[in-house]
Amino acid sequence: MINALSQAAPWWAWLGFHFLILAMLALDLGVFNRKAHAPSVREAAAWSAAWILLALLFNAVIFKVEGPKPGLEFFTAWVLEKSLSVDNLFVFVLLFAAFRVEMRHQHRVLYWGVLGALVMRAAMILAGTALLRRFEWMMYVFGAFLIFTALKMLFGGESKDDPADNAITRLFKRCVPFDPDGGHERFWSLRNGRRHATPMLLVLVSIEVTDLVFAVDSIPAVLAVSRDPFIVYTSNIFAILGLRSLYFLLAKMMDRFHRLKTGLAFILGFVGLKMCSEHWIEIPVAWSLLVILGILAVSVAASLAWPRRHEEEA
Repeated sequence: MINALSQAAPWWAWLGFHFLILAMLALDLGVFNRKAHAPSVREAAAWSAAWILLALLFNAVIFKVEGPKPGLEFFTAWVLEKSLSVDNLFVFVLLFAAFRVEMRHQHRVLYWGVLGALVMRAAMILAGTALLRRFEWMMYVFGAFLIFTALKMLFGGESKDDPADNAITRLFKRCVPFDPDGGHERFWSLRNGRRHATPMLLVLVSIEVTDLVFAVDSIPAVLAVSRDPFIVYTSNIFAILGLRSLYFLLAKMMDRFHRLKTGLAFILGFVGLKMCSEHWIEIPVAWSLLVILGILAVSVAASLAWPRRHEEEA
């Protein structure tokens, strides 16, 4: 595994990337968001633009150092991961509403959720790239799984489960001492000299499980674009880091993009078919990028052109 990482990029590139990310996160929470508050639209837009600019600058470095092909792979993987991660936003809205988390506390939960995602996604990406290098036939397994997920998204309907009362939350309350009145100020509270988990920690666990579920879909999709662990990992991290600010920017408008889920299903289906047919039909990365951007544009345009009925009546 260490050999595979060193072949993908030198040690200083891995170290420099993580130093950059941790410095930005420290700046985010330690300087600009030391006090719990609800980010304004202007603040969320500024941070979204900052993360996008940072990803594009990093992409420019890859173009300069590694060449056009790795640079295009990074950009395509970043766009793909960012578009698929948008589906997380719908779940975040439901989770925060179900647990009644105020907007001023949501930023801190998402911040710690991102730190957990850094570890989980690193492990999954390393495992995925290692499997594909050792067992080439796993490409068909990943492709078939993506096609299955796409069909499920298209025809599975909306889930009726209560995010605040599911198997995960019930198991958590059974295994961990839980204080339902602990509030959302901190993750732990003291009752009768004993430490108890608060609803805030339960929300964080739910966020992490949600990210894990989405990563199972999105990481195989990104592996269809590139097998380079460094490109797959860095594009993944840049995409999910910008997700928090994007959430606060779009949280109140998510219902307007109701057809985006259909577009994401078509993207997953396209990527799955690409993986399954790779030995017979080689689709250039640039074409894949155009298809992904085209599907996103059509789904967003369709959402705005044909809004939900209750929006028309309002």
